[in-house]
Amino acid sequence: MKINPSMYSVSTNKIKINKELIKTNSNYNSKVDGFSKVLQEKLNKANELNFSKHANMRLNSRKIIFSDEQLKRINEGIDQAKEKGIKDSLVLIDDVALVVNIKNKTVVTAMEKSEQDNKIITNIDGAVII
Repeated sequence: MKINPSMYSVSTNKIKINKELIKTNSNYNSKVDGFSKVLQEKLNKANELNFSKHANMRLNSRKIIFSDEQLKRINEGIDQAKEKGIKDSLVLIDDVALVVNIKNKTVVTAMEKSEQDNKIITNIDGAVII
């Protein structure tokens, strides 16, 4: 029985092609992994509570500091408001009132209970008491 040498070269070419496919797949996988990482970071950022510059100024001037537990409750209140279709909400937590843009999860302004007497809060379409 004679061995056809052309069979070996075909076989060798297939091996080379498979190596190239493997190389291409690993590049593809690393790009997908990189994209997945960036996407996950963006999703995590979107789920974070944000404070506008104005809200930060108000909180700092009034020496209002939220604990991790309070921030968790605020986030839960925002999620409840979102479920109800509220776009801009008054969120009352302990002795603090926050006006929050629900879509962006952004606190627009903040005030303490002592400042709330005889005040009118506008540009909201719902309230959450937590």
